[in-house]
Amino acid sequence: MSDSALSHTRLLGSLFGLLQVASLLSLLLLLFKALQFYLQRQWLLKAFQQFPSPPSHWFFGHKVKNDQELQEILSRVEKFPSACPLWLWGSKARLVVYDPDYMKVILGRSDPKAHGTYKFVAPWIGYGLLLLNGQTWFQHRRMLTPAFHYDILKPYVGIMVDSIQVMLDQWEKLSIQDNSLEIFEHISLMTLDTIMKCAFGQQECIQVNRKSKAYIQAIRDLNNLVFARMRNVFHQNDVIYSLTSNGRTYHHACQLAHEHTDKVINQRKAQLQDEGELEKVKMKRRLDFLDILLFAKMEDGSSLSDKDLRAEVDTFMFEGHDTTASGISWILYTLATHPEHQQKCREEVQSLLGNGASVTWEILDKMAYTTMCVKEALRLYTPVPLVSRELSKPVTFPDGRSLPKGVIVTLSFYSLHHNPKVWPNPEVFDPFRFAPDSSRHSHSFLPFSGGSR
Repeated sequence: MSDSALSHTRLLGSLFGLLQVASLLSLLLLLFKALQFYLQRQWLLKAFQQFPSPPSHWFFGHKVKNDQELQEILSRVEKFPSACPLWLWGSKARLVVYDPDYMKVILGRSDPKAHGTYKFVAPWIGYGLLLLNGQTWFQHRRMLTPAFHYDILKPYVGIMVDSIQVMLDQWEKLSIQDNSLEIFEHISLMTLDTIMKCAFGQQECIQVNRKSKAYIQAIRDLNNLVFARMRNVFHQNDVIYSLTSNGRTYHHACQLAHEHTDKVINQRKAQLQDEGELEKVKMKRRLDFLDILLFAKMEDGSSLSDKDLRAEVDTFMFEGHDTTASGISWILYTLATHPEHQQKCREEVQSLLGNGASVTWEILDKMAYTTMCVKEALRLYTPVPLVSRELSKPVTFPDGRSLPKGVIVTLSFYSLHHNPKVWPNPEVFDPFRFAPDSSRHSHSFLPFSGGSR
């Protein structure tokens, strides 16, 4: 045999040997993942053995059509007391809670946010107060507490009134052109306008120049994409998701959102370079939200990093306008579908503002019936439908059932607010549930969550 033929044979042998090793390693990895899957699933089955649930597929979990999710939730609330496991797929599951006593137990603890649930929004809003845990969360929370002092919040009412008036003036013009009006985008711009002026020191009215319309659309896209990703078993891996059309759209929407918040931060930094503006800020009794962030010092004397600064701004820019816009939109919808209650609210407001007075902090406290209607609308259409925690230690609930450390617990506020054992006839709009003399469980109404978070 020639040297070239011998070399060729040896090369083929080496390649075949490498393929064998690669195949063996792949098989071992596959077996390891299968064992990991089996052990995790068995652990969860044991953890949830005290909590019955509907039958589920061993891999695809509880298969529910997207347009039937709310009906499925209400069905579970009626059939399974207090809580019920939800299997997402294979070895991914969580306990869904909708009982006020259970809520009180979980919200009274200091369990961290469930990483697997919230990691999908991290590229968007970063690790600010919403996603942080532990000591870092506590430091940021303590640092930002002065931004929500009553002395700061009271003057904001006037700014809110001005922003709302701009929106109403636009509605009056549009109502002449058409019999119907899609209000959510208008309300989103109004709430964004408000938070920009109150928390970030912006002066221009974004409702008029409409420059922030791209940001509003980006937020809407991000909301939809995050929930779609949570439902898709094949989109859980970051690398795989980045290669999909949804992943590319998500990345682009994140860029648009970050451009908006970066512009806000940079504008304020530039303003503070002016000595006159800096002196005005220093003379303030209390600082606005963004100024607190820019002047903040951590316990070690360091300032917030650019990454931390943007995360807090992204978090409050989103949380400060989006859930509020959703809540207001549903409140108006509810009043529109219950004209008798709408009329009572109108009469109450007119009795307080009949002489053309503007809404003030003190007047808000006198709108008793309107407040009842607002709360009942928030009960029916919960702005924050759920939050999730990962148990940092075992828990035992008031009925004696327990869960081990490591289980993810989802607090479903929507289910709580539609639980017939907590709210009789939960689908009926009844503002008198919130009458001043009514009594209810301390954790039966949680439209924006509760506890130290």
